[in-house]
Formats: sequence, structure tokens, C-alpha cells
Amino acid sequence: MSPKLFKMLNNKELSKEQIIKDIVAGIIVAIIALPLSIALAISSGVSPEKGIITAIFAGGLISILGGSKVQIGGPTGAFVVIVYGIVQQYGMTGLIISTIMAGIMLILMGLLRFGSLIKYVPKTVTVGFTSGIAITLLVTQIKDFLGLNIKNAPAECIGKITSYIQTMDTFDFMAFIVGLACILVMIYWPKVNKSIPGSIIALVIATAVVKVFNIQIDTIGSVYSNISSAIPMPTIPKVDLNTIKELVKPALTIALLAGIESLLSCVVSDKMIDDKHDSNMELIAQGAGNIVSALFGGIPATGAIARTAANVKNEGRSPISGIIHAIMLLLIMVILMPLAKMIPMTVLSAILIVVSYNMGEWGEFKEMLSLPKGDIIVLVATFVLTIIFDLVVAIAVGMALHMLFTMINRLSSKEEEEIELENAV
Repeated sequence: MSPKLFKMLNNKELSKEQIIKDIVAGIIVAIIALPLSIALAISSGVSPEKGIITAIFAGGLISILGGSKVQIGGPTGAFVVIVYGIVQQYGMTGLIISTIMAGIMLILMGLLRFGSLIKYVPKTVTVGFTSGIAITLLVTQIKDFLGLNIKNAPAECIGKITSYIQTMDTFDFMAFIVGLACILVMIYWPKVNKSIPGSIIALVIATAVVKVFNIQIDTIGSVYSNISSAIPMPTIPKVDLNTIKELVKPALTIALLAGIESLLSCVVSDKMIDDKHDSNMELIAQGAGNIVSALFGGIPATGAIARTAANVKNEGRSPISGIIHAIMLLLIMVILMPLAKMIPMTVLSAILIVVSYNMGEWGEFKEMLSLPKGDIIVLVATFVLTIIFDLVVAIAVGMALHMLFTMINRLSSKEEEEIELENAV
């Protein structure tokens, strides 16, 4: 069990031409990751720079130690609701401890060779919880997209919707128009130019328009007065046994989601480049990345399917592209972070609304509704429970229902075979 980067170096698989392609791909992926990292951090209830810190440290380490040639790690939309809930209940220190615990769990999973178990998670469960997370992420963005004045929105999805209805009198029409314009730019820009991400174009244009015309809507600077461009020193939080007991569930939630999402991303990228990842090495890398990210004040990270796909499409074929992506984000944070204060909040919510739509496996969800009743129940139950409760409950119930219906189907098949044998006799 060895990281892909080390194997490629030992086997002398890296040519000068490919290294140049990897550097270019890494720069492009960093440009894509920049607005996403900021938006995901803010939606998770933490300050903007923490998203970039996560992409730098976790993303870099996942590329160095990972079991995939092209995996890009960092904060993802799937974690937004989970992280927001942990921060609301346990504070930033609780999130850091939970992430470190999750990292340790992921490393243990890798060492115990649990990576291959991903194939036993049915598609109905993964599509169900992924689509459920997409809905919760979408709901989370409504506040800033509509410019609603809510100081402390509830962590749960239903509570958020209720708070939106109650504060609809604070609706900001200009925030809505700017956000809507950004969504339209992101939808139609790829038809004009596919090399530059639509999210960057929307962000730059909207920020410039709001600044030039002095449009009075919330910006990162008006909501977060102190945004640091300095790289923090690593800190180890104080932990006792009671704290560990209290944070086992949130840590397990982070570990499960990071493990499943990162390995699903590896499977997708394997098909794109005709390669085979090392799932156990990937889990170890994800664990190490999350531990280091937390020590530097970052948030949970995992393999990002969209950024990984962008890496492959731009001819990234080795972990070097992921390392360059992390280095570029480090330079951007140190040099350009003060300019982030001008970015309107509604722009970031618009970016994540598009992310949530792309994240949901809606086509596959619709197709699965024509499957046998047992599979439909598993799909819908996992989907609904993810929205109403949390990921751990959704996956546990989804897996239990899947096993129950599998057992029922086997028993009924056995009975049919026995009846056929009796009739034959």
C-alpha cells in the first residue's frame, strides 16, 4: 500500500510534457476552487479563509498521499449542513476536534482495508443521500440569495424554511437580482467559453457592478469584518474523555461522508482516465488531510467530484496537479484575500445553488423510481431522512431497509423454487 505519487515517481511515469500539463491543470482547478472554497466556508458557518485553508492543507496532502492519480480534495457542498450543525451546537473547537477524530477513523478504516466495502453500499442509498444533501444545500442558500435578515438560522432544514417564511418582510430585491444574474451567467457562459469557469466570470462581474454602482447589499466584508490572509499556526485543542464521547456521532458522520464521497469520486475518475485507484490508501490520505486541515483551523474535506473531473478534462494525469492547485490557492490567499471583502454574499449563494443542482443525481433518481418497490422505498427513505434528520440516520436506515428487502426477496425466491420442484414431482 503506497501513495500513487510515490508509485509514479518510482516507475518513472512522469514525463516533462505531462508535468507541464499537470501544472496548467492545477492552476485551472485552483481558479475553480477559489470561489467554491470561500462560499462553502461561509455557508458552513465559519469565516471565508477557512475554506481556502482546507483546500490548501487537506487538498495538498490528499494529492501527496492519495490512492488516486487525479483526485482533488477540499471542502465540498455535501459537508455544508453537517459542519453548520456542528458549529452551531459545539462551536469551532468542537468542529476541530470532530474533524481530527474523523481523520483518525478514516486512517483506521484504510489500515483495516475497509476501502473495498464501498461496493456493498447500494446505489439507491448513495443516490438517495446525495440528492438529499443537494436539497439541504439549496435550502441553506436561500437566506443570502434573497438577502434575508436572519442572525442565527436553525441548523435543520425544516427550521431554516420556517425562519425564511417568518423573515420574508426583509427580502432584498437587489440581492435577488444580482444573484439571479449570476446564475444565468453560470448557465450560459460555457456556451461562450469553456476554458474559463462561469463562476469566476459571475463573481468578477457582479462584484465590479456592485462596487461601481454602490449597490447596497451584503458583502463578505460587511458580514465578516476580520478576514485573515495570514496562514495560521497549527494548534492542538484541549480534549477530555467527556468531549470525545460527546463528539463521536459528528465525527462518525464526517468520516462516513468523507470516505464514501472520496471513494465515489475515485471510481468516477478511474473511468475517465482508465486507471484503478487504491481505496485503502485513499482513506488514509483523506484521514491525514482532515487531521492537518483541522490543526490549521480548517473544515472537513473530501474528494471533490466536480473539481476532480475538471482536473481530468484539463489533462491533469498525476497528483502534481492537485499539489499545484494547493500551492496556487496559498499564493492567492496571501496576496488577494483582502479583495474578497468586496464579494457580495448573494453571488456566493448563487454559486452554491448551481453546485447543489449539479450535485443532485436527478436523472438517476427519476430512473430509479421505476425499480422494484423495495428499491424505491430505500431510495426515498434515504432521501427524506437525509433532509429531515442527518446522514448517519439516513445511511443506517437505508442500509437496514436494503438488507431487509434483499432477505425478503431471497426467501420468496427460495419458496418459488420449492413450489416449482413440488409441481415437477
